[in-house]
Amino acid sequence: MSAIKIGKISFSNIMPIYHFFRTDQFDEHQVELIPQVPSQLNRSMAAGTIDMGPISSFEYGRNYKEYEILPDLSISSKGKVRSIFLFSRKPIEELKEAKVALTDKSATSNNLLKVILEKFYQSSPSYEVMPANLEKMMAVADAALLIGDDALLASWNNPGYYMYDLGELWYKHTGLWSVFAVWAVRREITRDKSELLRSVHNEFLHSKKKGLTDLDTVVAQAKKEFGATAEFWKVYYTGLSYEFTSEHKKGLEYYYACAAELGLLEEAAKVEIWSPDSRQSAV
Repeated sequence: MSAIKIGKISFSNIMPIYHFFRTDQFDEHQVELIPQVPSQLNRSMAAGTIDMGPISSFEYGRNYKEYEILPDLSISSKGKVRSIFLFSRKPIEELKEAKVALTDKSATSNNLLKVILEKFYQSSPSYEVMPANLEKMMAVADAALLIGDDALLASWNNPGYYMYDLGELWYKHTGLWSVFAVWAVRREITRDKSELLRSVHNEFLHSKKKGLTDLDTVVAQAKKEFGATAEFWKVYYTGLSYEFTSEHKKGLEYYYACAAELGLLEEAAKVEIWSPDSRQSAV
């Protein structure tokens, strides 16, 4: 049997789930971790060259018929996410016909910003997707969106722009969870490798539990790789949710409904969660 190919992203926000994940728990050639950047992982999952991994919520929505979502795993926030920021020369209420530079690293956050600006603030800005460099983005735009470690670095060195946390804005207007990434698995894997998938899922849950219990170890690694203080990383990680509950699902479904309403998705995606128990007969 060929290995389950798992995408691994080297972003700081994902460390609590991956830091203690051990491939040596499996027989040789059963599991393969493949480093990917987010946009590459989205493409690889869609093409079937990667079997499972943390893909952007928007990417799941775009290709939801190909995937199921693994339970109890996500990158989410209820309120501040602290790593997805809109930097602006003017208050967000004044971005009616502004030019907004979007990061080239996140379809989910780009489209979340469009929902926020167009649906909640009745704005009609123009957009340009650009490499994630705040100085160059702001040289040609009124506002710029950055995510992940780019956003963290820019927020630490903010030269005086208005700064808006997208997780906080979404919660302000909806009262719902923001779900930025989900652990998706291709449907053929749930059918053809259900027993191995069950073991991989359990190892991810074990790794997540250990990562959140032994957070000091994860914090030390994040500090070593990305800088900042241990206290910053503790606040950052404890402000994120790595679960996927019915409340997370509700927030994700509303995001898809808004995206479809604005024509960002062809239709509101159906959120289907893989159930380990329902696949017993497929082994």
